[in-house]
Amino acid sequence: MGQVLDKFHGKQWREKQIRLIADKVYDRIKNQPGRPNLTFEDLYIAVLLVYNDINKRLPGPHFDPPSKEQVRAMMQDCDINFDGELDNEEFVNFICQLTSDTFIVVSQGLIITLVVAPTVAMATKRATEGVPGVGKVVQRLPNAIYASLVTLAIVMFQNSRHQI
Repeated sequence: MGQVLDKFHGKQWREKQIRLIADKVYDRIKNQPGRPNLTFEDLYIAVLLVYNDINKRLPGPHFDPPSKEQVRAMMQDCDINFDGELDNEEFVNFICQLTSDTFIVVSQGLIITLVVAPTVAMATKRATEGVPGVGKVVQRLPNAIYASLVTLAIVMFQNSRHQI
């Protein structure tokens, strides 16, 4: 549960995650000899690697990477010194711009899960009153514990669905 709540540190958490992913990918691509910055071909490979990491590490649906045309247009926007290549800082800005929609979708999914789930839990708690055996056990649980258990179960279900 702590890992889920960790994701609500807001903008700093998101920027840290983007920076970690971007630095990892930049260092991996940059380690090719004779290339201090990323060309378009390097950049598109980096975009594919970033989206691979995003799909592995972040909860939510699968995100498809942008097309080559979209990457080329974004590269031109982020290339501050107009040399046709991106250095590390330009690459981080590129990745921030590229992933902004992705993080919004992930954040909305987490908020919905952690707000809607306790509401659903309380509705189901009242519905279990008439079920023999189960109803008495559920009614004895405090509301906060029951809501937490149902929320945890929903989060685990979502994570298991994404791992398949």
